[in-house]
Amino acid sequence: MASAPKLDDSIRLKILEALLKNGTVTPHIRQIQKITGFHKATIKSSLDFLKKEGVVQGFGPKINMKKFGQSLEVFFFLQADTSQKKIFEKFLETAKDDPHLFRISAIIGSGNWNLLARFLYRDVESFHHELQKKYYDAIPGFYDLVKNRQVFYATEPQYKGSSITDSIIQILKKEKGLD
Repeated sequence: MASAPKLDDSIRLKILEALLKNGTVTPHIRQIQKITGFHKATIKSSLDFLKKEGVVQGFGPKINMKKFGQSLEVFFFLQADTSQKKIFEKFLETAKDDPHLFRISAIIGSGNWNLLARFLYRDVESFHHELQKKYYDAIPGFYDLVKNRQVFYATEPQYKGSSITDSIIQILKKEKGLD
């Protein structure tokens, strides 16, 4: 009797790795078969299983942001007074409509920072100009919400660049002794 598939078994991890290879935008069964050596039925059932379990949420291209002129990733740490509920809600509403802001999350760590916002911009000047215009000038009370802030800019050279998906696969493979 075959055992039930697991999200992090060697078959599923190898298929996920194959999906990360250059040129893979959608799951191409034959390409995955060449990389993994698994039967087409195994690959198809694994992909269906990974989708059903919510592990694979979609497929899409990996793009080079610099080719589109977005060469600056901004890490914006905030000490926000989230008890200022109306201002905080307006901030989140504005953030959802800001195409430059691709991730905002609560954080826990040393210091007083409780939010991290990550942006993509062409340069430092455009980031500061848009931040002032979209947030500080447009949201009444924004200065009351943001008690402190710190900004970091990620630029070249980049010493390591991998995806979150690849990192998760490598962590799971190491933990399970599959490397």
